[in-house]
Order: sequence, then C-alpha cells, then structure tokens
Amino acid sequence: MLAHALPLPVVTPDAPAPEAFTDPAAAVTRLAELYDAACAFLTRTFSQAASAPGLPESRFRAYYPEIRLRTASHVQVDSRLAFGHVAGPGTYSTTITRPDLFRNYLVQQIGLLIQNHDVPVWVGYSATPIPVHFAVAGRSDITVPQEGAMAFPLRDVFDVPELSTTNDDIVNGMGYTHEDGSDPLAPFTAQRIDYSLARLAHYTATTPEHFQNHVLFTNYQFYVEEFEAFARTVLGDPASGYTAFVAPGNAEITSADGEIPALPKLPQMPAYHLKRADGGGITLVNIGVGPSNAKTATDHIAVLRPHAWLMVGHCAGLRNSQRLGDFVLAHAYLREDKVLDDDLPIWVPIPPLAEIQIALQDAVAEVTELEGFELKRIMRTGTVASFDNRNWELREHSGPVLRLSQSRAVALDMESATIAANGFRFRVPYGTLLCVSDKPLHGELKLPGMATEFYTKQVGRHLLIGIRAMERLREMPLDRIHSRKLRSFDETAFL
Repeated sequence: MLAHALPLPVVTPDAPAPEAFTDPAAAVTRLAELYDAACAFLTRTFSQAASAPGLPESRFRAYYPEIRLRTASHVQVDSRLAFGHVAGPGTYSTTITRPDLFRNYLVQQIGLLIQNHDVPVWVGYSATPIPVHFAVAGRSDITVPQEGAMAFPLRDVFDVPELSTTNDDIVNGMGYTHEDGSDPLAPFTAQRIDYSLARLAHYTATTPEHFQNHVLFTNYQFYVEEFEAFARTVLGDPASGYTAFVAPGNAEITSADGEIPALPKLPQMPAYHLKRADGGGITLVNIGVGPSNAKTATDHIAVLRPHAWLMVGHCAGLRNSQRLGDFVLAHAYLREDKVLDDDLPIWVPIPPLAEIQIALQDAVAEVTELEGFELKRIMRTGTVASFDNRNWELREHSGPVLRLSQSRAVALDMESATIAANGFRFRVPYGTLLCVSDKPLHGELKLPGMATEFYTKQVGRHLLIGIRAMERLREMPLDRIHSRKLRSFDETAFL
C-alpha cells in the first residue's frame, strides 16, 4: 500500500449559499437536494478511485447539510408544549442525514420552530464531512472495503467514521455545543444517526425504512409467531389500515396469504414490521434475553424518534398471590441491569408516564373483558426489578431478596428497566407489561411442560394487549404522548 508524502489537495462539490425558508416542506426538499448531491459526489469519486490503477491525486470530501435557526427573542410559547421551541435567544443548528427517511419528522419539527418563533430556518451545507461508508450505504452495488484492502490508505482520500464525534453527549445532557458555538437543535447529530442506521440493518436484518413509530420489544420467539398471525389477519381486512408486513431479510407481503421466505440464519435481534402508509404501524423486535441486547436495540432505534416503545415479555412473579399467566404493569423500576449506569446514574428516577399506563391498563381490560376490582385478579401494578444475572436465584439469597422486598418489587426480568431507562434517556415514551411465567421464590420454576402450556394460553393474549395499547397511543396527539417529564432544563427543540 502506497501513501502520499504530503497531504492531498481537497476537492469538494459546489457549495451554494445557505437559504432561508419559512415553508417547512420546501426546507426539507432543499435538505434532500443538498444531501443527494453530496452523496452522489462521494459515490462517483469513490467508484473512480477504487477502479483507477494509480493513486488518487486529490482528497474528496462532501458535507452533511444542516438546519440553522437564529432568534434574538425570549419568546414565550405555550407552556404545555414539551418540544418545538428553543430555550432562549441564540443560534441553534443540527446536521441532517437521510432527509428522505426523516421527511415527515423534519417537516413537523421545522414547522413548529417557524410557527413558535416567527423566524425562518436556514438550510445549507455544514462543516461536518460525510464519511464515505455512510454516503454509499444505500447502494447494493458498492461496498467500502476494510482498511488495507485498497491500493491506498482509505482515510488519506476519503473521510471515515470518527467515534470521537459520534456520541450521546447531547441526549446525556453533557452541555454539548457545536464547534462553531451554536447550540444543538436536535438530540442526535447526522453521523450518530448514520451509525445507528447501519447498526440497525445489521442487528435486525431489516432496513430502517420499514421501522414504524410504535415499537414492541419482546424476549421470546413465541411472540413473533403470534405477531405474524395477527399481521396476516389484519392484512386480510382492508379497513384495518395496515398495508404490509415485513420480516427479516426485508421480505414484504401485502396480503394474508403472502409467502415469506425463511432466512438461513436469523440476525441477533430480528425485527418485524406491520406497516401503515403514514408510518404509524407497529414494529416488533425480539431482543432475546439480557440487558445488553435491550440497550443495543434501544440505542439505535432511538435515532428514528419513535412515538413509544413498550416491553411485552416474560418475568418471574415475586408475590405468592400471583399466578402463572398474570400480568404486571410496571410503575417503577429497580435497576440492577448495570448497562446504563455510566449514561444514566442509578439515582435518577424513571417515572411512569400516565398516557402509557392508561393505554396499557385499558388494553388489558379490553382483551380480558375484566374491569375495576375484577381486573386485579389477573394484573398487579408495582415495581419491576431488572437484574443482569439470569441465574440470580442460584447464588446467596438474602441480599437480593431483601432488596427486592424493600423495593416492593412484584416481578423480575432482565430487560424492562433497561428499555424504560433508555426511553427516559432518549425522550422516547416507554412502558412495560409483563406476563408471569415462573415464581422462583415459591418453588414454581419454568419447566418444559409447564412452559409449553403457559405459552399456548397466554402469548397470543399478551401480544394482543400490547398491540391494542399501541393503537390507542396512535390516536393521541403527539403533544400528549411526548411528556414534559422526559425533558430536562436545556432541551433541544426537536423531539
């Protein structure tokens, strides 16, 4: 491999002057034009460099587009709003990627800014280079090889992802300010989003375009089978509003009898998408067992800015009065999962969100046909503990059991607290409805025969409750779902 003795001259595409917009749709159209031009430049120059026999004579660079807002007023907006406005006078900006994917989101967020502050937004190129890996990510005919596979050092000629600038400082409240002194307008930078979009495709075997605004997480494959059966049923009903079902490998069906080819090997966290034309459908992700997977999935899905995510999985019941198959609606979490301690200190409370809790409780009542005091026969509301050790009961009991009792915990699993805590951290409304599958403190372990009977009776009903809850949330205005409880002192204007 040959390297250049001196830095190469940098070649960039033409950079038109920033433009002011008071029409949010026109602003997003301009963002798309700038982004597409930058990616086309990098795609073309990379293809030429990869196929040329000699070393490139130039370095090639293109930049993410950006949105910029300048306001000099301490305008007072509706105090009920959790988003759509900046905290005070100043300059705010954010880099943008994939405006095609985020078009509806961007139009909505930009529109609120213009409406609430009565100033235009400015659209132009930023000073942040687009890594070539992300620029060609949507092209099946182009692959960026690993370092050392080309005839020249890739990073000498093209920009590559930089982890030093790909982080969660904004959402973690680290006092982040852009290099030019502007404050952040959105919770994620373009490169952070691109990183997660790539990881989502890897972990779930579906492209980000298929993800819907309402996400269910589960920890068992049985729920996937029920979800596909439900999807086929509603696809057979034109009045349902659902238009397609997508399985890993991006296999898509639009009718009840559509055929889904089986993948030779499922990904680590397969995702399934019951789609609506407006993106208001439901995505189900089987995250498997453990808090690490729960964190990984939510770390990346968060950049899509879903309207809600819920955990619908199995748990250990901790009270003798519970029976196998009972439901647990979490209203607090005992966090012993440990995976988020560095991002969200353990002393931070994770509050229940009223809209989510009501939607889940009402969905349980609808599916079970029980109400009021009778509903308490099959559902407990209380603290859910999440441990990082699946076999905690095989160790010394007194310490963990005492903590569980002191916290008033009614159930234990490995994922729910992680999903709720990351929802809190990323400002994504969250909730948990679990189903008791064993009672280890009372001698009822999850054994094969018992488990089969339990799954047969309860999985379908449990999943349907999660779906019904999401459908209720879908009907709510966004300013009701996205609670002010999730917003800190100095928040970004964008959700």
